[in-house]
Amino acid sequence: MRQFLDFEKSVAELENKIDELRTMSGPDGINIADEITRLGEKADRQLRAAYAKLTPGQKVQVARHAQRPHTVDYIGTLITEFSPLAGDRLFGEDKAIIGGVGRFRDQPVVVIGTERGAEIETRLKHNFGMARPEGYRKAQRLMRLAGRFGLPVLTFIDTSGAWPGIDAEARGQAEAIARSIETCLSVPVPVIATVIGEGGSGGAVALGAGDRVMMLEHAIYSVISPEACASILWRDPKLAPTAADALKLTAQDLLQLGLIDRIIPEPLGGAQRDPQAAIRAVGDAIAAEMPALLAREPALLKAQRREKFLAMGREAINVKP
Repeated sequence: MRQFLDFEKSVAELENKIDELRTMSGPDGINIADEITRLGEKADRQLRAAYAKLTPGQKVQVARHAQRPHTVDYIGTLITEFSPLAGDRLFGEDKAIIGGVGRFRDQPVVVIGTERGAEIETRLKHNFGMARPEGYRKAQRLMRLAGRFGLPVLTFIDTSGAWPGIDAEARGQAEAIARSIETCLSVPVPVIATVIGEGGSGGAVALGAGDRVMMLEHAIYSVISPEACASILWRDPKLAPTAADALKLTAQDLLQLGLIDRIIPEPLGGAQRDPQAAIRAVGDAIAAEMPALLAREPALLKAQRREKFLAMGREAINVKP
């Protein structure tokens, strides 16, 4: 059953009416196909109008939608001959980050992504996509494996942030994230990172320091969640929409700021309405970026990747208030 967001109420009413009419139609009933078509066109117009003027706060809702395709869906559709690899060889397995080797359109690759789960059972299994240090150390292990065998790395980012528990802090959460970023920057193979939903804090950046950083049209990417930002600044998480405006967390904002390289269009109404179309669009975007990166010498690839992120820091320091 489709889940509707707050700003989609008028569309929900129309689509519910369409569903009712479809149950009424039959060989002996009144022909209501024309009415269904009219209501469908009206619903599409309202949906298009709503998504054409989404606020940052509404984009946060879309990015977190439970029915958006997750990393497991992208891997299942885009990656053939996938062999999952587990464990960090230091402490244990973290199911918040999944990864392995496979083929993307016949190109051997290493795939790594955060998985938050779709329903309560899988959300608990994957810890809502919030990784512990062993998850980031597993990511480092897989990236080093990719470098050793000359395999491009594809990362899929969808997390509210790294796990903030005491157990994670005790095992070196900050160091694990920093090392993961360092490994992203130092592997001698192409790294293509895609934010497919929510890219939150260091938990996202740990997999996001790529040669190409892409975002789905309604994804978000931020150093802190709007709720946490509002709680810190104004002691009121209800001001999260105000914080979302200030954080510049939308794909459009980040492309304008030069922090990402590409926006991937989503189907009308968001990736949750047509997951397969969204997954195909991501696959096409990856395929478009891959050849130029594969053609570069490893030393040049590493140097340009590091310079790209150093330039972001230099530009931020030089921005006048």
